[in-house]
Amino acid sequence: MSYTALYRKFRPNVFAGVVGQDHIVKTLKNQMKTGRISHAYLFCGTRGTGKTSTAKIFARAINCLHPTEEGEPCNECAVCQAILAGRSVNVMEIDAASNNSVENVREIREEVKYPPTEGTYKVYIIDEVHMLSNSAFNALLKTLEEPPAHVIFILATTDPQKVPATILSRCQRFDFRRITADDITHTLLGYLAEEGQQATEEAVRYVAQLADGSLRDSLSILDQCLAFFSGEEVTLEKVQDVVGAVDKTVFFEMTDALAVKDAAKAMTLVEEMLLSGRDIRQFLTELLVHLRNLLVTTAVPDPAAILELSAESAERLREQAARVSAEELTFWIRRFSGLQSDLRYASNERILLEVELLRLCSDWAEKDTTALAARMAALERKIEAGVPVAAAPAAQETGKKEKPKPKRKPPALDEDKKALQAQWPSLRTQFGDAVLRGVLSQVEIGFKEDDFVYLVCGYPALEEMAEKSMEEIGQGLEKALGKSFQLRTIDKASYEAWREAAYGETKDAAQAQEDADWGSLMGTYFEDADLEP
Repeated sequence: MSYTALYRKFRPNVFAGVVGQDHIVKTLKNQMKTGRISHAYLFCGTRGTGKTSTAKIFARAINCLHPTEEGEPCNECAVCQAILAGRSVNVMEIDAASNNSVENVREIREEVKYPPTEGTYKVYIIDEVHMLSNSAFNALLKTLEEPPAHVIFILATTDPQKVPATILSRCQRFDFRRITADDITHTLLGYLAEEGQQATEEAVRYVAQLADGSLRDSLSILDQCLAFFSGEEVTLEKVQDVVGAVDKTVFFEMTDALAVKDAAKAMTLVEEMLLSGRDIRQFLTELLVHLRNLLVTTAVPDPAAILELSAESAERLREQAARVSAEELTFWIRRFSGLQSDLRYASNERILLEVELLRLCSDWAEKDTTALAARMAALERKIEAGVPVAAAPAAQETGKKEKPKPKRKPPALDEDKKALQAQWPSLRTQFGDAVLRGVLSQVEIGFKEDDFVYLVCGYPALEEMAEKSMEEIGQGLEKALGKSFQLRTIDKASYEAWREAAYGETKDAAQAQEDADWGSLMGTYFEDADLEP
């Protein structure tokens, strides 16, 4: 007997075997129990999520002579056996990619007039229905809207936005979700045990992640690995050999090299990757996934659930995310995404990859705002880490220390501004909009020598978001304090640069204002005193 691929061998024959689509299975079973079966269904979802399998199970269940109490087909009666063998004339599976003309739809319109020869319903499963021509869709409209009582249409598609609204309005729509990596891993381990094959859980989870929510894709990758390493235990390294992937350590090392602009290290990593026989496109795909995971980690307190990673991997991502900024990650993702498109037409992929890495490790290649924001973020990160600054050449030669110029004191605040500054940490948590609260959590209050209150934003993009909500912020402050304020936004780097130019070394805002208030008070008693701290 010829070999059967795993995705065909383990295609579910009952609803209980459908993985990750409990919301759809429950609805279909309830419809059968209550007799409220619709005349048309639209199954939407990405590849390998169980659309066609669910349609076939549903077709058998509504025609089964002896269904179970749970609404499952028995798969043993004559009707179920005929449908399983593909010889039933009452369940027809049509490929819309090759049967997309008006003539094909006319044949269906003629066939639906006749009742089923066995069972209760005639079921038409039209796969990839979005491939039908506009004329074919129009020809199907009337039949789909008012079919005979013994006919059910099940339309399946991976691209529902291409299905006309007139068709969508005549169907009950079910959206099949991407299957989680945990569900795929658990399912694959069960299949391996049934097959008597050995594989480590780490290898199986990696296969599940490569499948990107498709159980069929994961079975195809696993089938390939089992064939390549026949009789051996499948490990993570063996899966990476088969798919041309690299060990995840290289992505952490490459990201660190980009963060410190170490071009030599980046070139060495590329050389080692190619010497081990890895595929450049697969490397780039996984590097983008790694950068995306880091970006999510910088924005989400608990990224493990979103990224579907182990606690150990999530912690490793969290450690590296603390060493890079969101601006840098966004810039790298944009550049590597563009490179991924360019590689489709490249005769030498290595050259394009190395040139891109050299550009990212230089300061001269990019001059747009995104690149500048990434560079500024990198400089801020270095400053926070305490980069030493070399002494000025003139001071080194002469050995003389230039006397710093005296700086002015910031003016004292009036009572209303003092109250706003003191209550700001609690006020910004009282806004009803959760998005606005998230924005204001990174905004501080600042003042200049004018009548405005400045919202000091951590980075330029945050300034734009605060600007859009300026009216709502002003109304909230007026309601809380009973005073109206003239508000303006400013990014943190610009505000600190202004304060340093005006008053000297930048301090913590609260401490600086406290010094200003103290200096103003003492100045009224000791007018000629130098109160420079």
